[in-house]
Amino acid sequence: MPVSKNRWVTLGAETIDEPVPAIPEEPPFIPTGATRPQLSVPQPDQADRLPRKNVAGREPGFWWLGVHGGAGETSLARLDKNTRAADHHWPLTATGSVVVLVARSNIPGLAAARLAAREWASRSLAEIQVAGLVVMADAPGRLPKEIRDFSRIVGGGVPHVWHFPWVDGWRYGHDLAPEELPKEARTILEQVRLAVTATAALPAK
Repeated sequence: MPVSKNRWVTLGAETIDEPVPAIPEEPPFIPTGATRPQLSVPQPDQADRLPRKNVAGREPGFWWLGVHGGAGETSLARLDKNTRAADHHWPLTATGSVVVLVARSNIPGLAAARLAAREWASRSLAEIQVAGLVVMADAPGRLPKEIRDFSRIVGGGVPHVWHFPWVDGWRYGHDLAPEELPKEARTILEQVRLAVTATAALPAK
């Protein structure tokens, strides 16, 4: 019986089905910076290290770690009940922790983020996995070039960097639901979750 290349053409009593091509898988979430602690990276001086705290009880999906006061970790934690603010400490738990660093988009904030990234990279935090850095806008509008350039330098020390937009309601102390945030902010939160999932799946170092 002749075979038609058109899968919808019936030849005699049969319908010829051609194989359906497989749908390609979505590309993995690709890191843009260092994904693991590295050899030969020295720890910052003792005065420049973040404190560490043993944490018991329910462990969250991941931690927001503000690397300086006023970074915004508490505001981010309020948006997702499955996360917690680390209160500016490295959270040490029985099973290990996935952490997202948080800093303001100014030179002091980014400098503090760089120190935290160095401390993690120095291999002194064996049970901590860093998924990335959220840079919280410290003012409305576009970042100055100097700060943009510095954030790129700091970003090389962590797997991912996200720039969280200015949220005016937070200036007035308002609690906002995720759906009330700007679209860009909601997109960043979803990207953070993807990065955390990818980080948690990495084999132990």
